[in-house]
Amino acid sequence: MFTGIIEAVGQIQTLQPRGGDVRLYVRTGKLDLGDVKLGDSIAVNGVCLTAVELPGDGFWADVSQETIRRSALAGLKAGSRVNLEKALTPASRLGGHLVSGHVDGVGTVLSLEQDARSWHFRIEAPAGLARYIAEKGSITVDGTSLTVNAVDGAVFHLNIVPHTMQETVMGHYQAGTAVNLEVDVIARYLERLLLGDKAAEPVASTDISLSFLAQNGYLKP
Repeated sequence: MFTGIIEAVGQIQTLQPRGGDVRLYVRTGKLDLGDVKLGDSIAVNGVCLTAVELPGDGFWADVSQETIRRSALAGLKAGSRVNLEKALTPASRLGGHLVSGHVDGVGTVLSLEQDARSWHFRIEAPAGLARYIAEKGSITVDGTSLTVNAVDGAVFHLNIVPHTMQETVMGHYQAGTAVNLEVDVIARYLERLLLGDKAAEPVASTDISLSFLAQNGYLKP
């Protein structure tokens, strides 16, 4: 688990094809690796990866085809800057929100414009994630815990303060940038809980609608 508070910006040094997937090397910059051991988790742009080698100034990690398909890591190349966060410990401050490091989908930056000293972003999420994104709720963008300012269909708005622009890769975003999205874990589990026994049925028959909620006692007549 992570907090969504970025600890450092690193850089992709090498990507090596390995039997259909990829092994990558991340230089970690100012991230302290003194307490990191082989097998520990580090979030790279919000994707939880396992450190399989620790040469000293960074780490190697394997990236599966599932991760490549479900995240924006496929668009990385040597020299790409990435957000980094080590897994939280029982003594960590939970400054953001609980982040699993399991990307739900890839969004697209639609626009950004300066608003006083901050920046206003509009990001479009995949249609299937829209129902999990709520005004003043939490969302993770490339591993950064953020508050949703407004929602318009699948498009959500963010206000990014100067510190976040300086200390994360958000300062390098432009219209068209693909970003990893992780919705609030509570929203995902709440949907499954509402389904009750129907959660075991095929996906096509488990869509939550107003009629479903009324039939199952969640709405008053």
